[in-house]
Amino acid sequence: MFYYIKGIVSYKSNNFMCLDCGGVGYKIYTSLTTLTAAELNKEFLVYTYIHIREDAFDIYGFSSNEELNTFEMLISVSGVGPKAALSILSFMPTDKFAVAVIQGDVKAITGAPGIGKKIAERIILELKDKVSKELSGTDMGIIAVSSDDSKTGEEAVNALMVLGYSALEAKGAVAAVKDKADNVEDIIKLSLKLLMN
Repeated sequence: MFYYIKGIVSYKSNNFMCLDCGGVGYKIYTSLTTLTAAELNKEFLVYTYIHIREDAFDIYGFSSNEELNTFEMLISVSGVGPKAALSILSFMPTDKFAVAVIQGDVKAITGAPGIGKKIAERIILELKDKVSKELSGTDMGIIAVSSDDSKTGEEAVNALMVLGYSALEAKGAVAAVKDKADNVEDIIKLSLKLLMN
């Protein structure tokens, strides 16, 4: 129905904001990531998802298409509603979530408030292929190595692939650890630790 909504942030709560668009205030449920990015009394744009039930008409909005896509994937999982999806997205950014799904990291996902082991396992089971397809279908996937350190990242990814890991596993591990290391050797060591857990 709405692709995006742009307006002035007139109010912020712990799980929603109000966007004033020409005198109409839209209550938009969102993640902590998007709430943090939104500044009071400043113009802000969110990409939206409309959730309609018999007793409700709720708008969910996010500052990036990546976060919206991840939200839509999460609520497609049996037993995961919008509140649970927001809990996960507030707890971890989309790139960390993608890494957790690809690596089957149940523990990382259960760190989100209200997310138990069974739900986390179902999320991984149902979304692993979807996340992999999304990443393989784009050069700028959610966990792609950033252009600032692409040479170092590419070398580390290539080294991990030589050791037998898939491109997705290698990219995911490198993306998760690259901020904690200064050179290729350290990135590879940290990536291997992550992959072997």
